[in-house]
Amino acid sequence: MIPKTMHVGVYYGPGDIRIETVPVPEIGDDEMLVKTLATSLCASEAMDWYSQKDGGKILGHEPVGRVAKLGRNVTGLEIGDRVFVNHHVGRMNSHWGVRGRFTKDPVFKQNRLDPGAMAEYFRVGAAHLRADVHKLPDSISDDVATTIEPWSCVLGGLKQCLIQPGDTVAVVGAGFMGLGFAHLACLFGAGLVIALDLSDWRLGKAAQLGATHTVNPQTTEAPAAIRDLNRGLLADVVVVTAPSIAAWNSGLELVEPGGNLHLGAPAPPGTQFSLDGADAYFGEITINSKYSADHRDTYQLIRLIEAGRVDPGPAITHRLPFDQLSEGFQLLSDAGESLKIVIMPPDPVKGPAHVG
Repeated sequence: MIPKTMHVGVYYGPGDIRIETVPVPEIGDDEMLVKTLATSLCASEAMDWYSQKDGGKILGHEPVGRVAKLGRNVTGLEIGDRVFVNHHVGRMNSHWGVRGRFTKDPVFKQNRLDPGAMAEYFRVGAAHLRADVHKLPDSISDDVATTIEPWSCVLGGLKQCLIQPGDTVAVVGAGFMGLGFAHLACLFGAGLVIALDLSDWRLGKAAQLGATHTVNPQTTEAPAAIRDLNRGLLADVVVVTAPSIAAWNSGLELVEPGGNLHLGAPAPPGTQFSLDGADAYFGEITINSKYSADHRDTYQLIRLIEAGRVDPGPAITHRLPFDQLSEGFQLLSDAGESLKIVIMPPDPVKGPAHVG
């Protein structure tokens, strides 16, 4: 039986995370209602300028759940199916979609989960059902399924990195997203994969997940370390996952001329990223980015996880019940010995969530 009200997690500001009660969404004929089994916290939610919203912002965009109710026009799904749903979706035939830039379609962010994934239930609209709802195999556990959205963003980003077989890839920042870039880079042909971070604990995780070498810039001069590992050359591809201009500038110092700098996280609005004019021309360094994941990225990552080529499990460090959301958010903000933090609401119909 679907209740009338439900609990949601709301961000009001740093250190102010509340669990509130709101109505369970109603659905239309072309929509469905999903009971959340698990979702997880994203580093973007700890960026106040990104998450701050008058009246609070309902958190969560990395869900796995079970179909609780279907509109009468929805086909191909049944009550009880376990699904992953991407939080945004673009149009297939828009100008941006035809060019393969689905996440830049102006309606991409308008098509969203209602009210969000940090809720006991969420409504899935018709646009999502047409393009980015996926039934999950039993081999992908609930906690691992919460990594589909963020590491789909990694997969989409790596497509922009122009990695050639044997290239040396440096990843600046060994948080959850940086670990994803280190873990998946070999699928694109990377040779050396060098992770850089100020935390030796996180560098250990990077080595566990596929980095061939690690560098702590606090104890080692980073460009020199990369040259020592790479026959005197800097990296062919550098991915910066830290959300700051200082990190972008550090990443730029690690790129070999003719290489690629990928901006894997946004800097705050109003900050300026500048290049020397001569270096910008003669260096032939490509600078690019990729916002979010589209339906192709999520489909492909699910297949890679199912095939055993991608294993996010070692990057999941905490699994917490919904009533410990505030503690989980503090772990995220502290950025200590934590990476992916999964929040698991109870499921009164199916019992405890399926955890790998």
